[in-house]
Amino acid sequence: MKELELKYGCNPNQKPSRLFMEDGGDLPIRVLSGKPGYINFMDALNSWQLVKALKKATGLPAAASFKHVSPAGAALGLPLTEVEKKIYFPPEGDLSPIACAYVRARGADRLCSFGDWAALSDICDADTARCLAPEVSDGVIAPGYTDEALEILSAKRKGAYNVVEIDPNYEPQPAERRSIYGIIFEQGYNNLDINEAMLENIVTKNKDLSQQAKNDMMLALITLKYTQSNSVCYVKNGQTIGVGAGQQSRIHCTRLAGNKADIWWLRQHPKVLGLQFVDDIRRPDRDNAIDIYISDEYEDILRDGEWQRVFKTKPEVLTAEEKKAWIATQTGVTVGSDAFFPFGDNVERARKSGVQYIAQPGGSIRDQQVIDTADQYGMVMAFTGMRLFHH
Repeated sequence: MKELELKYGCNPNQKPSRLFMEDGGDLPIRVLSGKPGYINFMDALNSWQLVKALKKATGLPAAASFKHVSPAGAALGLPLTEVEKKIYFPPEGDLSPIACAYVRARGADRLCSFGDWAALSDICDADTARCLAPEVSDGVIAPGYTDEALEILSAKRKGAYNVVEIDPNYEPQPAERRSIYGIIFEQGYNNLDINEAMLENIVTKNKDLSQQAKNDMMLALITLKYTQSNSVCYVKNGQTIGVGAGQQSRIHCTRLAGNKADIWWLRQHPKVLGLQFVDDIRRPDRDNAIDIYISDEYEDILRDGEWQRVFKTKPEVLTAEEKKAWIATQTGVTVGSDAFFPFGDNVERARKSGVQYIAQPGGSIRDQQVIDTADQYGMVMAFTGMRLFHH
C-alpha cells in the first residue's frame, strides 16, 4: 500500500490528511482493523520506536502506553508481583511476558493512559489481547498478531478498535523532514543507540550500579528519547512510574514526574489496597475513585456523601501525615533527564520520591553543585553526554 487516506489531521478542520512515503514506496504498516487517524499514527510510530529500542537495549519484551505523542507509561516484560496484580487489575491467571509488559506500562499511570495507544515490541498474543480488551484504548501497534489475538481485538468496540501491524525490519531514511507554516525542516534521523556504554561515566562517589539499575537507566533514557521535551522520567523495577513531559522548566518536569511517582507508590498503601468497591464498577470510575481517595479532595467527598457511589463501605481517610510517611519509604528509584540538571534542586526533589540513581547528560556550568547534592545522599549519577530533546 503506497498511500493511506485519513479522516482528518490533528483537528477535524485540517483536511485533506494522508500517509505516504516520500520516495513513492510502500508504507511499512498495515491496518488490520479500525480506521486510525492522524494523531493515532503519530502515537503509533513514536511508541513503536520506543519499544523496539527497549527490546534491543535490554533483550526483554517491551510495551508502551502513549497519549498525545508522549508515553504515559513504558515497561519491560517482567512477571507481575502480587501487589502489581492488585493495583493494575489484569486478567486472572499467569500472563505472557509481552502481556505483563503492557499491563505494567498501562498501570504506571492509569489516569493518563485512559484512551491510550499501545505499542508492543513482540507479536501480540491472546494474553495481551485479553489485557487490552477491557481497557479504554484507541489502538495498538505490533510486529504481528496471533489469530486468536486478532479475533479478540477485531471484536473490540464493534470492530472500530484500531489494530496496526508494522514491518519490524523497516528502517527510516537517514534524513527526516516536516513542514511547519509551509516551511520545510530537515534533520538527520535520531538513530542514537542507547545502551550500557552510555552509563560508564559515573561522576558520583558512589559507583555501585547493578544490572537492574542499568536496565532502569536505559528504560528512562529511551522513554525520554520519545517524550516531548523538556522531560524527566522516574523508573523502578523495569517500568516507568512517573513521566513529566513538555514543561518549559526542568524543575517543573522533575516535580510533575515525581508527583506521579508518589501517586504510583501511594496506590500500594495498605488502605488503598483494602478499598472495597461497589459491584460492577467501571474500570475508569474505579481508577478515578482511587486517585481522588489519594488526593486532598477525598474529605470533601466524604462530607458530600459521594463515597457511596463507588465504595461498599465508608473508607477511612488516608491522612496527610500517613501519605508523607508512606512516600518516605519509597527506595531504589531511577530518574532520567533529557537535558542536564541546571541546579541541585532537581536532585533534592528526586530524593523525596526515593531516587537512588540518576542518568543525565551533564554539561551544566553548575555540574559540580549537582554532583555534590547527589553525593550528599549517596546517590549514583551517570553523565551520558547526550541530550535527548524530542519535538
